[in-house]
Amino acid sequence: MNLSSKLAQLTCHGNLCHRFQSFNTSYTDTGLWGLYMVCEPATVGDMLHVVQKEWMRLCTSVTESEVARARNLLKTNMLLQLDGSTPICEDIGRQMLCYNRRIPIPELEVRIDAVNAETIREVCTKYIYNKSPAIAAVGPVEQLPDFNQICSNMCWLRD
Repeated sequence: MNLSSKLAQLTCHGNLCHRFQSFNTSYTDTGLWGLYMVCEPATVGDMLHVVQKEWMRLCTSVTESEVARARNLLKTNMLLQLDGSTPICEDIGRQMLCYNRRIPIPELEVRIDAVNAETIREVCTKYIYNKSPAIAAVGPVEQLPDFNQICSNMCWLRD
């Protein structure tokens, strides 16, 4: 119940993976966003199904309360990561490469607070819905679903 995301709640109750982590890397003119997960071969298909179902839910029915919680979590984590001179320097370097300036924390908070559920639905629809994901798998991948099936699940999932 106290897990940080709906995906965490779904995967932990179903014991679908050992761990997962989303990632986001920003560049000047593009970005990279995705999910890293470690699963047993027997559960990889179910885990992928749950992940894609959650992505489709973000495209269609994410709630304002979920977004408010995510905004608060992002701001908290952002500040916690700036504890020390090395992470601060890394943050300054990353911002200089992406924005040609360091964005003050109050400005970052205003930008984060401007995001609402409609913004999430629009961005997810634009970049996730009906798009082919990039998949990389290591280890025994025989039970990984067929790529065409994975792609078809990016626009419609049946329980």
